[in-house]
Amino acid sequence: MKSLWSDAEAAKFDGQLGPRVYTSRLLGRDKSLVLHGGGNTSVKMLEKNLFGEQEVVLYVKGSGWDLETIEPAGFAPVQLDYVRRLAALPALSDPQMVNELATHTLRAGAPAPSVETILHAILPHRYVDHTHADAVLSVSNSPDGDRRIGDIYGDKVVVIPYIMAGFDLAAYCAREFPRRKTANTVGMVLLSHGVFSFGAGARESYERMIELVTMAERYLAARKAWHLAPPAAAPTVFRREDAAKLRSEVSRAAGFPLLCRCNDAPNFLGFARHPDIARISQGGPATPDHVIRTKPLPMLGRDVVAFGSAYREYFERNAANAREKKTMLDPAPRVALDADLGLVAFGRSARDLGIVQDLYEHTIEVILRAEALGEWQALEDRHTFDIEYWDLEQAKLKKAGNAPVFAGEVAVVSGAASGIGKACTEALLRRGAAVVGLDRNPAIASLWRRPDYLGLACDLTDAGAVSAAMDAAVKHFGGTDMLILNAGIFPASQPIQAIGAEMWTGAMSVNVGANLILLQACHALLKLAPGGGRVVVIGSKNVPAPGPGAGAYSASKAALNQLARVAAMEWGKDGIRINSIHPNQVFDTGLWTEEVLSSRAKAYGMSVEQYRTNNLLRTAVSSRDVAELAAEMCGPLFAKTTAAQVPVDGGNERVV
Repeated sequence: MKSLWSDAEAAKFDGQLGPRVYTSRLLGRDKSLVLHGGGNTSVKMLEKNLFGEQEVVLYVKGSGWDLETIEPAGFAPVQLDYVRRLAALPALSDPQMVNELATHTLRAGAPAPSVETILHAILPHRYVDHTHADAVLSVSNSPDGDRRIGDIYGDKVVVIPYIMAGFDLAAYCAREFPRRKTANTVGMVLLSHGVFSFGAGARESYERMIELVTMAERYLAARKAWHLAPPAAAPTVFRREDAAKLRSEVSRAAGFPLLCRCNDAPNFLGFARHPDIARISQGGPATPDHVIRTKPLPMLGRDVVAFGSAYREYFERNAANAREKKTMLDPAPRVALDADLGLVAFGRSARDLGIVQDLYEHTIEVILRAEALGEWQALEDRHTFDIEYWDLEQAKLKKAGNAPVFAGEVAVVSGAASGIGKACTEALLRRGAAVVGLDRNPAIASLWRRPDYLGLACDLTDAGAVSAAMDAAVKHFGGTDMLILNAGIFPASQPIQAIGAEMWTGAMSVNVGANLILLQACHALLKLAPGGGRVVVIGSKNVPAPGPGAGAYSASKAALNQLARVAAMEWGKDGIRINSIHPNQVFDTGLWTEEVLSSRAKAYGMSVEQYRTNNLLRTAVSSRDVAELAAEMCGPLFAKTTAAQVPVDGGNERVV
């Protein structure tokens, strides 16, 4: 591992906290050190209070901040002397500790101080860095890990046995660190947890971290346990229904919908097919910051959501105790390993999926390196259980219980690049859904750059293209809970006697045929939706009240309406509800070109301006108006409604 320090770069970080921010970001850049908010850094600084008195303030990374992008505002200033006194208490519950840290934070609006704040406070060094370095964890979690760590570092580090982060760990270190440190000590290793470095300056502390990690890397390399990879594995044919079944079962176990992501990259497939996968995947996390429940799945169709036997037995033994603590039991795994699907990550949000996948990718590397040293040995079940049902983790789960209405659910929207389809995507994203946007316009891929959106360019009249798009959608998010059938065309106004075969066929192909193809591709997925499948059809006022000159459009939309009604009858037994919206004169869509608008106004003997407000309320109907109703139709208000047809037209005399 090489130092990333640059004098030119460092000079750009001014102010008292500048060096702390800079080296924190350097640590955050290296994913083999910290991932997704992991790791911790701090600095102790002398400051004047409001009375002009000098006091030492500990600035420690705040909860919710990521080292790679941290700003000065991401550090919580706490009263150092008071925090150090906490370490001398005979006992302190973690909720009490959090309260004391919050009430002795010196800046209103500062983030919550890390649960490791007391530990940073008791270390007698100005700068302190803490990472979960893969190399150190690989050695620590191997046979005789404590001895190996001692062989690598000697008295350069103080070795601390595993204790869960919080008050107990800080109190233990407050007693033991001063006794064990020597003049050569530059760091501390917490077994099965991570490594600390410290120094008088930001660069010194950072480069000591690099040195300590490099020593572990060299130790592994000398034993041919550093550059490792699972055996090469060729991908199999992806079956989206298998992935959707797995997601459905795991969601059932969790008690709420979860997204899932399948990754059949060679490293994941190779690990999933490891001959000893049942043992090495059930050994626990590489570090408490990476708690991820796993389940090896040699084949689908079995009890895919059960824990590995040892963990399950421990869970069952302790479930009563957990209930007494009023903990929130969630027995669903967050990672599945399947010989065909590879690594399958589960999460309530798309961001969670990315975090789980990244964490487990590094966990695989740690496991394989530890195996190369003899055998992967992680935390005992009791420690894993304590972490998952820790008071502070339960508080997070309770907050997560107030999730958006569509959290963990997937919506597919056709014609999503503009107009009503684009507005539907926005409405569903606002409600917490992960959205797959389909459109023939290539711009669909980059309309939103966010983890909960996947845009796929697709010719919806091509069954093969639709099937490939749905494969990609299910690989990315796990299934389909909601389907918005919006794609359509509005041919130019013509009397029936002038309608050409090409116009007629085109209208039927897009407005009916494409929707049939998408319904067929999604049926098996909607049937497996954890909360029941939902389909919303964007119809037209022309279904109940066709207009002159719109024969091809009116007939195709009427055919789509009948298709939806039949689907509602056939698919009700599968728990799928299908409802239709009939908008009219939604002029902020791609269908309403100036040419179409003029021709439709002429067909009714009106001026363009008269035609624009031709409804009982004399109001404009926007894409968002239609989209908001479409999203609500997928929600709980319409849970007992199917085959409904609702107008969004400002009131049309011919419909009324």
